[in-house]
Amino acid sequence: MRTDNGKVRGFIISVYFVIIIFAIIWVTVFNAFKEVANNPLAVFGIVTALLLALFIGVHAIARYFEYDSDGVKVVIVNRGLLLADRFNYRERKIEFYKKNLVGYKFNNYVFSKILRIVIRRSDGNVSKHRFNVTLVTKRKRKYVRQSLSKILKENKKNT
Repeated sequence: MRTDNGKVRGFIISVYFVIIIFAIIWVTVFNAFKEVANNPLAVFGIVTALLLALFIGVHAIARYFEYDSDGVKVVIVNRGLLLADRFNYRERKIEFYKKNLVGYKFNNYVFSKILRIVIRRSDGNVSKHRFNVTLVTKRKRKYVRQSLSKILKENKKNT
């Protein structure tokens, strides 16, 4: 099964655009509040910090996710949405044989969703990997869950 969340790229670009527009509007409004506010520098700092936190938050959850379980190997890719075509600075890719899958778990946090994969390496030890699936639709996460469950079921049956 193959799935990804490539359609979300336009939405994230729009969110970044809106944040930049808010920042420009804020700079313009700040000039108007200079005479009204008691401490305009504090107000400017607070709102600037909020806009920066929003930008960093969107940047943290804006990840492209691709899952491919066709064939004997499973390939999972997680990378940034912006500038990912030129720079792979946030890419996380794992490719493993289906028989090496030990377990998986979806964790739902307040602002993010994480897929945790546990894989048996060739030396017998296990390795744990995390993938950000926040922007993957619920239906596609369900398909990934079904595929991973099926692989685990086959692994238990063959053992």
